[in-house]
Amino acid sequence: MPSSLYRQVDDQNRLVSLESQAIFGYDTMKINEIGKDKKPLQKEHLLKLQQHAWIEATIDELQAGMEQGMLTSEQLVQLYLGRIQTHDQQGVMLHSIVELNPDAVSDAAALDQERKLQGPRGVMHGIPVLLKDNIYTADRTRTSAGSWLLSDFYASKDALLVSKLREAGAVILGKTNMTEWAAFMSRQMPHGFSARGGQTLNPYGPGTIPIGGSSSGSAAAVAANLTSVAIGTETSGSIICPSSFNAIVGIKPTTGLVSCDGLILASLTQDTAGPMARTVRDAAIVLGVMVGGGLADPEWENHDYTQYLNREGLGGFTIGVVMDDYAKLDSSKQQLLNQAVADLRELGALVVEVPSIHSPDLQWTFEVVLQQFKWNMDALLAALPTSYPVHSLKELIAYNEQQADKAMLFGQDVLIDSEKTNLTPEEYLKAMEKDTYLARKIGVDQAMEVHQLDVLLFPETSGYRVAAKSGYPILSVPAGFVANSPMGIHLLGKAYSEPVLLRVAYEFEQATMHRVPPVL
Repeated sequence: MPSSLYRQVDDQNRLVSLESQAIFGYDTMKINEIGKDKKPLQKEHLLKLQQHAWIEATIDELQAGMEQGMLTSEQLVQLYLGRIQTHDQQGVMLHSIVELNPDAVSDAAALDQERKLQGPRGVMHGIPVLLKDNIYTADRTRTSAGSWLLSDFYASKDALLVSKLREAGAVILGKTNMTEWAAFMSRQMPHGFSARGGQTLNPYGPGTIPIGGSSSGSAAAVAANLTSVAIGTETSGSIICPSSFNAIVGIKPTTGLVSCDGLILASLTQDTAGPMARTVRDAAIVLGVMVGGGLADPEWENHDYTQYLNREGLGGFTIGVVMDDYAKLDSSKQQLLNQAVADLRELGALVVEVPSIHSPDLQWTFEVVLQQFKWNMDALLAALPTSYPVHSLKELIAYNEQQADKAMLFGQDVLIDSEKTNLTPEEYLKAMEKDTYLARKIGVDQAMEVHQLDVLLFPETSGYRVAAKSGYPILSVPAGFVANSPMGIHLLGKAYSEPVLLRVAYEFEQATMHRVPPVL
């Protein structure tokens, strides 16, 4: 880990302590002096709270603080609002958040009162959550998918996953910026840019370090401690890549495990929402709340994924490193991956080399996703009120041309390509079959059978395409820094193997503790 980052942590802790004094009325660096009449926190929790002054605290630690009367949900929301104003709207201006929920403080206060009268609903009670701007909320925040057209659109209902978060006691803090239309606007558009929210920056190197995929606002906000956790969505790499670049944990679940009801979709067969958090355990907690209502077996409804997180080592696990992706890395990144492999072996895992997961001369098809995007957009826009000037993808393209100075700063070639896509039913089904064959049968399934694997390991931004096409889960966990730039490793498994991925990621995380918060 870069020594400069270690040194900067102390500076950030002092800054947070000052922020906390202003909001809470006491110095959280001296938090052990508060609530002495209460049952004391466990020593390790108290130490963590002292060191990080709440903002790096995990969900469990925040719950412990609220139970002991050392913190309220309302105070926590106010702390994040202060940091958002300081770092997202001013200062380095990360532009990770497009809109704050005007009812977040009152919602948190109501949950605090409920805690006093009835006790907490569960581990998410009073925990602030940010949502990507393509997730519907039936509140006073808008849902635009980053577009200029929908910048004043209010959804009439919560997405199902949002309803589940609210029922669990979460506080919806606001909406995060994203690559416009989930990166289906233009190939020239930078990741993290939208007409509504501008350009999201990576808090580890604003303007110099890449931000990742379309869930970039959620990733940056979590990394910069502007929220406890966030929700992203992924078509292909949109959760995993920003998580890697921002030193956080991101999970793209098995497709269908989380309901897509209430999401502005790009792909009918690839899209899913997933948690983005600073720790594996926090991500597991949120995943358990989100799961249900999709196409998955009902047995996963309200499943407790934290039960798979333990420190018993990785003996009996076989992990395959995909070598053709390893070969594409520069020497410094190869060295970091070598260390990650050594750490996994030290934990007891058998790590083997996998040359490739499919024949390199076979190519993925993009027409399927373009066709699905067209269908989804036509359905979305057709349902808009008559007051909107656009009710089809074709009309959206014309509208953007008329509003080019606001709505089309990087062109709209992907929108145009999607509008031109008209696969016949036979062509569509054939292309779908080809993708499934490449990704599953001769891809992940074959590699895992031949090498008797539990998990496939990919470096940096690799692995997400095969995860997208197969519908299989993939998880990103911090693996260190290369020239002060974060880098993660990606763990991929077969359908519904989230428990295995979480177990491996948790062991690796706890043994290495690579996450260091950025200094803003």
